Amino acid sequence: MAKWGEGDPRWIVEERPDATNVNNWHWTEKNAGPWSKDRLKELFSDLKIAQNGIVCSITEVEKVDGEASANNRKGKLIFFYEWDIKLKWEGVLAGGSEKIKGEIHIPNLSEENGVSEVDMTVTIKSNGDEAQRVKAFMHHVGREEIRKQLQEYIRSLKEEFSKGLILPKKGESSVKPDNVSTITSGFNKKINMNPIISPQTNKVGCKLDTKTIELSEKFQCRGQEFYDAMTRIEMVTAFTQGHVKLDPEKGGKFALFGGNVTGEFKELVPGKRIVQYWRYKQWPEQHYSEVTFNIEEKDDHTLVRLKQDLVPVAEVEKTRDNWQRYYFDSIKRAFGFGAFL
Repeated sequence: MAKWGEGDPRWIVEERPDATNVNNWHWTEKNAGPWSKDRLKELFSDLKIAQNGIVCSITEVEKVDGEASANNRKGKLIFFYEWDIKLKWEGVLAGGSEKIKGEIHIPNLSEENGVSEVDMTVTIKSNGDEAQRVKAFMHHVGREEIRKQLQEYIRSLKEEFSKGLILPKKGESSVKPDNVSTITSGFNKKINMNPIISPQTNKVGCKLDTKTIELSEKFQCRGQEFYDAMTRIEMVTAFTQGHVKLDPEKGGKFALFGGNVTGEFKELVPGKRIVQYWRYKQWPEQHYSEVTFNIEEKDDHTLVRLKQDLVPVAEVEKTRDNWQRYYFDSIKRAFGFGAFL
């Protein structure tokens, strides 16, 4: 294996005129947050919804909180977005005597859910028959029009904002459409890491026998890149292939694999070390292990040493296998960190 910058064409960029990302091999990212906020405001500003004598309109995009990014890995586009949106609206009945005002709350627009599954709450600020009729209209007709705008945002993100992330390969002047694959951050296939229920020999108040697991793995990446794969929500989402909750700071919580793995960050040293309190859902209630990742960047690879203390004896082999399968192997597949010559 060559040292960094020597020999491996996937790491040599001089052959490309722009000297960037040979064959789209590396993980590249484009922040879609500011663009998304502008696009969502554009789609909802002055949106009018009219039918059967009822006319409603969005009067203000009150809140757009969240984040979004478009990522390229080996010619595949991986999207991450999560938004909490509040809209103000008003409407009138044909011949009605009052202008009805209300709000719409969309708390969970994300790639985890299809637009048809997105929660949407419609509220009004007044009572009476007219108000209830207009609210019912917005609940049934208005929500569908709003879903169409959300779908348009997602289309724009994937087809317009992401232009330029996929670069032409050597010898090509442009990107061929059949060379681009668009997928969500979950890769459309969630990892099933549900616990297998087995008889528990340990009871509350009884001593729990535990052991320590120690593993080491080589990754074809920089130390910081492995660190990022474990602490950046869009990258963790990519390799776990499902919805992720992650707060990468000391004391921050995380939940992966549908909540089957949960814990808290105890120590974070960028590019060098990660320490977590970590538990698997099947373990005895409130029992946590302590996991330490020591990240050591070598001349031609990065060596990661994992030590996990306080693993229940009955779970040692399964836990060891899960680290290899659901973490190490998945990280290598998702980001190309496993290719050695």
